[in-house]
Amino acid sequence: MRLGVLDVGSNTIHLQVVDAHPGARPSPTTNHKVELRLTEYLDSKGSISAEGIALLMQGIDDAVTHAQNFQTEEILAFATSALREARNGPAIVKQINSQYEIDLQMLSGDEEARLTFLAVRRWLGWSSGKLLVLDIGGGSLELATGIDENPEAVLSLPLGAARLTREFLSGDPFTSKSLKSLEDKVHQLLKSKMPAKLQSHDADHFVATSKTFRTLARLANHWYGDKAQYLEATALLGIIPRLSVMTSEERSKLPGVSVSRANQIVSGAIVAKAVMERLSINELEICPWALREGVILKWLDWNER
Repeated sequence: MRLGVLDVGSNTIHLQVVDAHPGARPSPTTNHKVELRLTEYLDSKGSISAEGIALLMQGIDDAVTHAQNFQTEEILAFATSALREARNGPAIVKQINSQYEIDLQMLSGDEEARLTFLAVRRWLGWSSGKLLVLDIGGGSLELATGIDENPEAVLSLPLGAARLTREFLSGDPFTSKSLKSLEDKVHQLLKSKMPAKLQSHDADHFVATSKTFRTLARLANHWYGDKAQYLEATALLGIIPRLSVMTSEERSKLPGVSVSRANQIVSGAIVAKAVMERLSINELEICPWALREGVILKWLDWNER
């Protein structure tokens, strides 16, 4: 059957249309993406502004129309940290569901981690052993570890690349003071919030998903000739200083770095380095499947019962 997966994230509204059925690999048909960066429309009270709501509704309208044009039978819609944390998030979701007759669900950080972990497990298979999965989004960082399809430990922290850039970094290039402030915050939060099951993970296979990790791996390949499907901790030691002294325009000209993400790739790199150090990870494999695929797989599993 043809499914539309509508991801309302902190950076984008992303519709992915796939042909899928139980027991088979989902086959992508088309994508529709709108860069929005919802967190830039938060007011002083933590609510999404009228302008942000209008742009969000237009993005949803375009995505639903695109899904209908490609004859999707079902739209699986979900929202992550930007809507989840906005004071008026529940009201906005209610409005979207009423106006477009869809069932947009707000996922918790733990649910994001579990669904992403499921996708990675299915992609790599049982032979990959015990997994430790990392995902840096626009608003949050998710971690999960386990031997089965359901992880035994998960963690979600407010360490997303867009969020940290907005809250900590200033200047173009960024000032050394703001970079130091960001690094201190990341290390402090990882130290205080990391549960014992994740800290002593004893994983066999270390995996990363998301645009941030893919971009960092591509930069490591570009500058150091590393394999593009892996990201090494040593590469980040060189990547972060190089990115930090560049202007936003200079970063946007690097391979895989879009104009819209040129600012936040520095924050993403700092988080990646800090979490890899905290968990003693030397190398991450980049997995092409992530949260959207996890949502599809979970839905197919549920409907097969």
